[in-house]
Amino acid sequence: MMQVHVPAMRGKMGSRTYYSCLMPLSAVPQFFKFTDWSGMLPEDREQRVLVEKRVPELASYITENENDYLFSSITASYKSEPQFDPFQPGADIGVLKLQLGDELIINDGQHRCAGIVRALKNGSPELKNHTLSVLLFPWESTDRVQQMFSDLNRFVQKTSKSLDILYDKRDDVAAATLMMIERVPVFRELTEKEKVSLESKSTKLFTLAALYDANVELLKGYDHHDIATNAGLLVDYWTEIAKHMPDWGKVLKGQKLAVELRQEKISSHSTVLRAFGGLGVDLLASENWKSRLTPLEDIDWSKKNPEWENICIVANSVVSNRQARAATKAFIKSKLGVELSDSEKNSLNRAG
Repeated sequence: MMQVHVPAMRGKMGSRTYYSCLMPLSAVPQFFKFTDWSGMLPEDREQRVLVEKRVPELASYITENENDYLFSSITASYKSEPQFDPFQPGADIGVLKLQLGDELIINDGQHRCAGIVRALKNGSPELKNHTLSVLLFPWESTDRVQQMFSDLNRFVQKTSKSLDILYDKRDDVAAATLMMIERVPVFRELTEKEKVSLESKSTKLFTLAALYDANVELLKGYDHHDIATNAGLLVDYWTEIAKHMPDWGKVLKGQKLAVELRQEKISSHSTVLRAFGGLGVDLLASENWKSRLTPLEDIDWSKKNPEWENICIVANSVVSNRQARAATKAFIKSKLGVELSDSEKNSLNRAG
């Protein structure tokens, strides 16, 4: 039977010998087993069910970033013992010989592998020569495979959306948002860049995630602009908004505590920020958009203001679903004297 030779290291984890090898991407569809677990009881599965809608996104990530995509190691189990040939007697570095036709059971990374298989079909021919780091353990039983899956995923903690935005250098909106924050004093000083939500005693008013979402709304139709141009547009818009949000300025100057403002008013809430982002799309097309923002100063942002009831406050809590964001934007537009669309009128009528 034909063999595939891959460079590998032999190691020990607990009582088990395992191999760390470099496998060409072209070998992924040949060796890795994708089982349809959907018809089996959860307790009988060796993996979670593959979520097909994640595969195109992963494949696109590879094909759109062929020069600098990054994946962590795949962990898999082998049923047929591979042959390990050390470079010299007793060495733990050598060549692992895998038999074509053998199947590797994926313990961790089935979506990455499925994305690779899709990318090999859609990407450049060079992809097949790229290499993937794979950790191989002996297959022992379904119970052991389930335990491996649990161990590998138990302590994984998803990074916060704010931190993802902060570190993502491929996202133009993220880059423009970060540039804007540094140039708008109230955001520079009062934005939480790591956590996706503000802790009760936080000295910040905004989260990076909320500002990013607002800017996604605001920059619709401007994706043909470069990052610096869009950052300038964001600075111009949010600087003007901040001029008419006196409570933001009081916190910035130390005249009011951030925690007090967050407790009493909704003016820094993500729902309002998203509404401001959508509002900008409507306003920036007009030459006198800056002067049209002046009535923001007359809006009562207090949570006790009954006007917010069923707009973005339900049962005394601020809500941030799509309906609340649409109604909040429509409410602010009505206060500014900006003409509402039929759908916006409907969203206010429903709230009323």
